[in-house]
Amino acid sequence: MYEKYMDSLIENKELPGAVLYVCKKKHVQCYKAVGSFLGADEQSHPVTETTLFDVASLTKVVATLPASLLLLSRGDLHLEKQVQHYLPEFRHEKVKVEDLLTHRSGLPPDLPYVARDGKRDVMDEVYRTELRQEPGVSVAYSDLGMILLGEIIEKTAGQPLDIFTKEQIFTPWGLHNSRFNLPLNMKAFSASTEKFGTSFIQGEVHDEKALHLGGVSGSAGLFSTAKDIARFAAHFLYPEEQDVIPPDLMRIATHHKQNNRGLGFEVWNGGGDPLSCGQSWPIGSFGHTGFTGTSVWVDPKNELIVAFLTNAVHYGRSTNIRTIRKTLHSMIHSSIQGETS
Repeated sequence: MYEKYMDSLIENKELPGAVLYVCKKKHVQCYKAVGSFLGADEQSHPVTETTLFDVASLTKVVATLPASLLLLSRGDLHLEKQVQHYLPEFRHEKVKVEDLLTHRSGLPPDLPYVARDGKRDVMDEVYRTELRQEPGVSVAYSDLGMILLGEIIEKTAGQPLDIFTKEQIFTPWGLHNSRFNLPLNMKAFSASTEKFGTSFIQGEVHDEKALHLGGVSGSAGLFSTAKDIARFAAHFLYPEEQDVIPPDLMRIATHHKQNNRGLGFEVWNGGGDPLSCGQSWPIGSFGHTGFTGTSVWVDPKNELIVAFLTNAVHYGRSTNIRTIRKTLHSMIHSSIQGETS
């Protein structure tokens, strides 16, 4: 049923292309690529299972979160310490590292828009940004908090974020197709996002802040495949089966803290509006989304993983992706419930 729905999304031009990877109890239920996209060369290219996608804000949980947890486990990073301890340039002394991971920093969601071809000093702007609310009190999603966390990781690890995550996280976890700043020979294997000027953005980060930060940011910038994203999710579903990060720390990240948030992840707690996995997923499900059209969701109760990567912004930024995600994930969940009933 849900595979036919995917086909209809392409036929009706709601999405240009997508890859869906569904895994239940370590058995692959679906691994399907659909659609195509116009590359920077203006030619049409099919989406395949191995197509690389700009995963946008999935960077926050695939790269920044595990890097933070690893440094926590080593005693190099401390959740209760002030951001100022690591970044003296940051002005707001009450904001703690944990506030960044739980989106309770009080920082606004974004910076004012500056086009791709503009010039800006992103970190300077972040450091000068005023808080919108008292830190540590309420959840308000913020790119800026995760950008700060990326900077903290670099200072603490003594390495750029892209190198640290590749060496310490992606390689040992088997995420061999996940990386920042695609080399020239890999750009053609990535699904282009939206058109800017006369050509489509292909193999370069879509998010302007991440682009102005050199393509590497705690908030966005990562490219990956559906299979890699599902493998990442499996490490959080079965944390005892990896030896990079202590399993208890990984479990803490997927536990509900406040307002459907854990550490980094969205965690469904049954309150408020249903998350992008739809209302049929059980309490305790966790995941994240990305602006380009990407998402990953894990249902620990049913041992279900769904990685859904699309380049929805190929048709422009006014997409129907929020509704599409809820519909698709609800269909997937009802189908696996049908198998077990």
